[in-house]
Amino acid sequence: MPSKRPNILLITSDQHHWSAIGYNNPEVKTPNLDRLAAQGTIFDRAYCPNPTCTPTRASLITGRWPSQHGAYALGTKLMENEHTVGKDFSAAGYRTALVGKAHFQPLRSTDEYPSLEAYPVLQDLDFWREFHGPFYGFDRVELARNHTDEAHVGQHYALWMEEKGLSNWRDYYRPPTGHTTEQERTWPIPEDYHYDAWIADRTNALMAEYAAADEPFFLWASFFDPHPAYLVPEPWDTMYDPETLTVPQITPGEHENNPPHFQMTQEQKPDFSPWREPEGHGMHGFHSHLHDRDELAKDIAIYYGMISLMDKYIGMILDRLEALGLAEDTLVIFTTDHGHFHGHHGLIAKGAFHYEDMVKIPMVARFPGQIPTGERSNALQTLVDFAPTFLTVAGLPVPRTMTGVDQSAVWLGQQSAARDHVLVENRHQPTTLHLKTYIDDRYKLTVYYGREYGELFDLESDPGEIDNLWNDPKQTELKARLVMALLQAEMGKEPLLMPRIIGA
Repeated sequence: MPSKRPNILLITSDQHHWSAIGYNNPEVKTPNLDRLAAQGTIFDRAYCPNPTCTPTRASLITGRWPSQHGAYALGTKLMENEHTVGKDFSAAGYRTALVGKAHFQPLRSTDEYPSLEAYPVLQDLDFWREFHGPFYGFDRVELARNHTDEAHVGQHYALWMEEKGLSNWRDYYRPPTGHTTEQERTWPIPEDYHYDAWIADRTNALMAEYAAADEPFFLWASFFDPHPAYLVPEPWDTMYDPETLTVPQITPGEHENNPPHFQMTQEQKPDFSPWREPEGHGMHGFHSHLHDRDELAKDIAIYYGMISLMDKYIGMILDRLEALGLAEDTLVIFTTDHGHFHGHHGLIAKGAFHYEDMVKIPMVARFPGQIPTGERSNALQTLVDFAPTFLTVAGLPVPRTMTGVDQSAVWLGQQSAARDHVLVENRHQPTTLHLKTYIDDRYKLTVYYGREYGELFDLESDPGEIDNLWNDPKQTELKARLVMALLQAEMGKEPLLMPRIIGA
């Protein structure tokens, strides 16, 4: 480990398919992320702990699984009494900050479960002019909540637009906040006022502040793209020609052996009411996924344009880090919160479909002189492991509340692997949509609460996950072994909040 306390710079995208990045796909142009990858190590088998925003983001800062920290689904919140990694860094004298998307809390606030990310405080600019934290262990936060032109725009991002001279920013956002009509693919907002520019601007300003004071930092630059809606400013909207892009498609008959909700996505008007809990809240992905191939190609072109635009501003952050003389002392991690479907298996966006497209994520780690350069690793990773690993790299103790695995020896190239499996949890509804997936070096098993069906894929012989072996009589022994492995994994991740200090 370095003698000087290292900085931690975490850069994340949102809903980013693992292959939609230059070093994995020549159709996508990401020169800055490619540069980061060439200077560090690519981790090809990184996974999210949950394929939705709030649970995974809460796991990133707590080092705990969604079933442990309690923010188990969208529409829930991470309770303020949960221990977060930012508190550990702050206590050790680090400056801690989050710029961009938090999504630790829902868009609705109640007396019992208040939320700062909810209406009406979301758009109370006088409040955000004064409030910068603390927030979940971050000393300073600069937040927004909207994806592209959503009406949820507000918080520090809206203040920044006004400070930069865009007094008519509401003209670029949907009602009731904004005044625009529906926009398709091309977002007329000037690029200088795009939230990517805001995140880079404020991240760079904070890094400069910390450098001037010679203070170590833990800083999260949290981008919003390429999460749909598919919308990007000029010229990024025409950067990719839809007719030249690969458009993933369903394999005929592939859902015949899958659970019924997979099959129903390919119906015109499927009835998913049996999965809806009495409280009636929406269910991501439980609708028809039928789509027009040519229109999807146009969406993919915008999705890639959003990624390339984001890459430009990630490059500005990396350039600023270097210009400040901080690059040699900073661990930089790039990843995302979960994956995305754009035609894979006939699916669009996200839902309770634990294909690699949804749960595997891009990940790059760079730390000059510490992490091997130009390498690729197949070591299993999960975002739950990030908090304890950040602390270990910084030479700080890991709280016993954290149940993630320390991956520092793997990141630093000293060890080939730190775990033999990962888990993906998805409790999108209290009972009807509650599933868990176990993934090891070769196999993937998905079990549904209260259901007889499930999924079993051999990722070695069937990397496209076309042949579900769950009901294959020849795989009964394998399924039983993997079910036992899932049970052992569940037992193994229970927290031990203190050691035994005496026999009785």
